[in-house]
Amino acid sequence: MRVLVVEDEKKVASFIKRGLEEEAFTVDVAFDGEEGLYLAENNPYDIILMDLMLPKKDGLEVIKELRAKDVTTPVLCLTAKDSVEDIVSGLDSGSDDYLTKPFAFSELLARVKALLRRSSKDRGAEIHFADLRLDPVTHKVWRSDQEIDLTAKEYALLEYFIRNPNQVLTRAMIAEHVWDYTFDSFTNIIDVYVNYLRKKIDRDFDKKLIHTVRGVGYVLKEG
Repeated sequence: MRVLVVEDEKKVASFIKRGLEEEAFTVDVAFDGEEGLYLAENNPYDIILMDLMLPKKDGLEVIKELRAKDVTTPVLCLTAKDSVEDIVSGLDSGSDDYLTKPFAFSELLARVKALLRRSSKDRGAEIHFADLRLDPVTHKVWRSDQEIDLTAKEYALLEYFIRNPNQVLTRAMIAEHVWDYTFDSFTNIIDVYVNYLRKKIDRDFDKKLIHTVRGVGYVLKEG
């Protein structure tokens, strides 16, 4: 899952980013409305966390512009304003939910997961490929009914593979969706994590699912 956080308070943005990454999300951060609008228009996100009081362009205006351009990504507004009028304004602009500051990270995470489940009927359903099974809500993974313990980053990598089966994924694509848009895809960290994942997913099974496409990247496929 890829998240865009648009928040000008760097401590708050860092707090959110760190917490979501520990939950296996990939997080990009923008510190003003113009940058947030640009990233939201040009990158595929599963959810956007939008502060309303932003420099350069306020959050409500960003949301309105995104909706006018048919960007339907779920938006959770984050703001210190908590009057009924403010909440109605946020929802009327096209946002999907509203969370007032200060908030506990557990509440933020619950709101994020709820929006992700609402945004797509199958987001909360298990995902299957061959004898591999993944639960996006609990982050549990099984192969042939054998539960496999993954780190947060290994899980995020596997989820990207299983949502894009039989498709060759380049290192740049993996870097963009599993790390963030500033990640240096030319380092060998992607190869290292694919190898970690391959040992856990394939090593004890006759049928291998993660395959290398030399000079290009990797693909999840049978055979």
